Amino acid sequence: MKKSEKFLLILLGTLSVGGVLVVYFAGSTFTPVVIALMLAYLLDPLVALLVKRRVSRSLAIVIVFFSFLALFGILGVWMVGSFIREFQGVQINLQAYASRIYEFIPPAIKTFFDIETEQKLYLQIDNALAQLRGVSFDLVRESFAVVQQAFTSTLAFILTVLSYFIMPVYLFYFLKDLPKIRDGVLQLVPERYRGNFLGKTGEISEVLAAFVRGQLSLCLILAVLYSIGLYFIGIDLAVVIGTFAGLAYIIPYLGTIVGIVLSIIMAVLKFHDLAHPLLCLAWFLLVQGIEGTVITPKLVGHKVGLHPVVTILAILLGGQFFGLIGILLAVPVTAVLNVFFRSLIDDYRHSSYYTGS
Repeated sequence: MKKSEKFLLILLGTLSVGGVLVVYFAGSTFTPVVIALMLAYLLDPLVALLVKRRVSRSLAIVIVFFSFLALFGILGVWMVGSFIREFQGVQINLQAYASRIYEFIPPAIKTFFDIETEQKLYLQIDNALAQLRGVSFDLVRESFAVVQQAFTSTLAFILTVLSYFIMPVYLFYFLKDLPKIRDGVLQLVPERYRGNFLGKTGEISEVLAAFVRGQLSLCLILAVLYSIGLYFIGIDLAVVIGTFAGLAYIIPYLGTIVGIVLSIIMAVLKFHDLAHPLLCLAWFLLVQGIEGTVITPKLVGHKVGLHPVVTILAILLGGQFFGLIGILLAVPVTAVLNVFFRSLIDDYRHSSYYTGS
């Protein structure tokens, strides 16, 4: 291995160990910083585009930030409205759903749960929903009491809440100082190693850009496609199921599996045929095919280079050891480590030991 690569591995290894220790001991207080850093990486190209058009960087950050906030707010209001309307529609059709569910229940189970008639089943479901609404209000009240108690007694909780409130400040300064951060890190590297360092960091930047920008865009596109297809098929909760399936695709194929199962269940409940469940299955498979052949190559490409199984394991392990922040960082960190793993494999294959020279 070249000396420059050894130095780079030692430097990045030290920074990685330090970062892991900070994440482990800082806990939830560090989560808003990571979210702000990811958002900064996502929005930085738009800021750079405005800067090229002779807009001051501070003004460009303000424009991009409020545009992103407005877009996020509009989408949020639309989604909440769609969810409310769809859930209201399901509640109106609850009697029909109860009738269809009743047909699939074996007689012994009907007797055991005292639902010998469709009306009794409907009343049981209605009572369960009423209790669920009551539980949700109780849960909110109890959660508020816990939060209030923690707020008055725990300094760590106060600092965590405060860090979320000042997350826009983190985002502003990350966007403002990203060029300075890059230059500062580069100045720490000896000049004779900077060429190799820039090559590796450029590769890492491509990998992170492919994941952060590409994967998030992919999830949003899939959510829209799933929702549109289910809506025209006539599935209730089409937007809810489609949005959830699209966002869950942050873990490869999980969103597709969940979406297929939920949409088929709703199709069976609403329609008394085989055509609509098959249409749901066909639509998800079609979108999955488009995703693999068109969307992913255009948005993500092959820069991330992680097998789906590796991605799933990374997310599960990150969540187990570091919680939410581990889930957020699992795939980017694994993708960066994969860059160095590929470099080590390449050096090994060109080594005298491997070639026998």
